Amino acid sequence: MSEEYITRITIANKELILIGTAHVSRSSATQVREVIEAERPDTVCIELDEQRYKSITEGSKWKDMDIFHVIKNKKATLLLMNLAISSFQKRIAKQFGINPGQEMIQGIDSAKEIDAQLVLADRDIQTTFSRIWGNVGLWGKAKLLMQVVGSIFITDEITEEELEHMKTQDMLDTMLQDLSKSFPALKKPLVDERDQYLAEKIKNAPGNKIVAVVGAAHVPGIKKEIHNDHDIKQLMRKPPKSKAPKIIAWAIPVLIVGIIAYTFYMNPSLGLQQTLSWVLWNGTLSALGALVAFGHPLAILTAFVVAPISSLSPLIGAGFFAGFVQAIMRKPVVKDFESLADDVQHVKGFWENNVTRILLVVVLASLGSALGTFIAGADVVRLFLELF
Repeated sequence: MSEEYITRITIANKELILIGTAHVSRSSATQVREVIEAERPDTVCIELDEQRYKSITEGSKWKDMDIFHVIKNKKATLLLMNLAISSFQKRIAKQFGINPGQEMIQGIDSAKEIDAQLVLADRDIQTTFSRIWGNVGLWGKAKLLMQVVGSIFITDEITEEELEHMKTQDMLDTMLQDLSKSFPALKKPLVDERDQYLAEKIKNAPGNKIVAVVGAAHVPGIKKEIHNDHDIKQLMRKPPKSKAPKIIAWAIPVLIVGIIAYTFYMNPSLGLQQTLSWVLWNGTLSALGALVAFGHPLAILTAFVVAPISSLSPLIGAGFFAGFVQAIMRKPVVKDFESLADDVQHVKGFWENNVTRILLVVVLASLGSALGTFIAGADVVRLFLELF
């Protein structure tokens, strides 16, 4: 049995055995089985939360999804990000003829075979996303969304040797250092906090011998944090919603309306130019986003009509209405939900499947409207300054 990716730690009379894995590596799954069979631990901890555990063991119940509920509760962006992330992982897994998360499935199966207790050791994914989303700021959200959606277009194949090399300590340290420099706000909730959470769950797992199946990227952090005490409740707490974004979200529309109204009073012709600029920039770019998503003509028209109005209110969004129209005109059928997992494995599928096309309409129409608001707002201010 190879010890290359195994880390052994003794703490408080407990033997902890960490298996660092790559989530789409065949050899990782094999090593998990061999280690658990050889060590026969009291408990097996796996890097999953309840939601992902059910997804792996029960399958993704896409046919039960209510797309209107997703749009209404403003979860279209989150769902599209989830699908984009899983898309990249599934493509690599398909390349090697294995299932993504096979090492976690193997950990679950092996724990049952030796009658070991199973502990879901990872933090709830919704909490992690909330802590990411609540701490990266407006530009960070846009950058993160672009990076994740951009992963849809990555088609390069990698060798299994390259995949195994990704599990080495030096490679991971370098990756985390780069991530910390370019996007420090993302690394903290996605890696550092989860290292703390995983370490706390693993060392407090029942029994004297614990095997933990975790992604290799978490092993250095767990080794560091395992000797410290961490407040699980604090790590599970979702960040409080700041009042600043709401204040800004209302202040900008009020300012824009005030500027246009004053300009109309002083110079009606210039005020009309401002109004046309606001309508055309907002409407055109939002409609363009819906068009890029291959939205229905009525969804594109809706984006154009609603964007200039919705940009003046943080309570409604052009993508919200365009997505609803798209869902009505191109309502997903059972076939779309059943083929969703396969369709998201290639770029074309995101635009062909009615479910993901609706999500794209929501996200891209909203991004277009946001860009239109920025450009139109700058033009409104420029025309306003011509009064003086």
